Amino acid sequence: MKELIIKPFSGYFMLLVCLLLIGGIGYGAFFKSPFLIISAALVLLFLFSGFFFINPNESRVLTLFGKYVGSVRDNGFYWANPFYAKQKISLRARNFESERVKVNDKRGNPILISVITVWRVRETFKAAFEVDNYEAFVKLQSDAAVRNLAGAYSYDNFEDHHEITLRSGMDEINHALESALAERLDMAGIEVLEARIGYLAYAEEIASAMLKRQQAEAIVAARHKIVEGAVSMVEMALADLSSKKIIEFDDDKKATMVSNLMVVLCSDKDVSPVVNTGSLYQ
Repeated sequence: MKELIIKPFSGYFMLLVCLLLIGGIGYGAFFKSPFLIISAALVLLFLFSGFFFINPNESRVLTLFGKYVGSVRDNGFYWANPFYAKQKISLRARNFESERVKVNDKRGNPILISVITVWRVRETFKAAFEVDNYEAFVKLQSDAAVRNLAGAYSYDNFEDHHEITLRSGMDEINHALESALAERLDMAGIEVLEARIGYLAYAEEIASAMLKRQQAEAIVAARHKIVEGAVSMVEMALADLSSKKIIEFDDDKKATMVSNLMVVLCSDKDVSPVVNTGSLYQ
């Protein structure tokens, strides 16, 4: 069954009817007619219980003795059958941030992860009748989706930098999370406006080891760049000296110069030069 949008009677019109009944009570009191007074008072009490109002971005789901009558979405002042049960459902966007949960990623490493979801009710019928509590349903499905997502991707991959991981592929991960949540929450009439990873870190028991691994990888990568740059500079220096015929190098001289330049360019600390006032072989 789908959502049925209805528009009840105007509350202002029924309020006018109630004022007329109040006038009838006064008329009965004036002519001392208990039957008229009691009848008008009972009808008045019955009508008063049917008034309700709807604020912007709110709705009411109306049921009559267990039967779905319809949903009211337009804000305003209304009157409906007093026997209608009126369930209030907010249509405003809401935020939900899950607790940090410990799960294993694709490589089996324990990680801590949480998700932030922005959602709102799209279909009031599904939210009211397809699930027991749609707010609790959002929380449980968000938790299940983030656990499933964490198990499908690695936190990081030191060997394959092209692999989509939780740390490096945030855009792809958030899109996959949003799609998974939208599919899970559709049965409850919930629209997912945004979903993203709110917190991501290694679990405490392996955080220190993984930090050292990341630092070592960064050092190796930096060294690789330094060596590449040093080799390029040495090649350029040798080629420039040879082309301008500033000095002629034999193999031994080239090896000595390359060794000295590589030490100077790749050293962690400042190098103190030694000035040679003799020949290169002294």
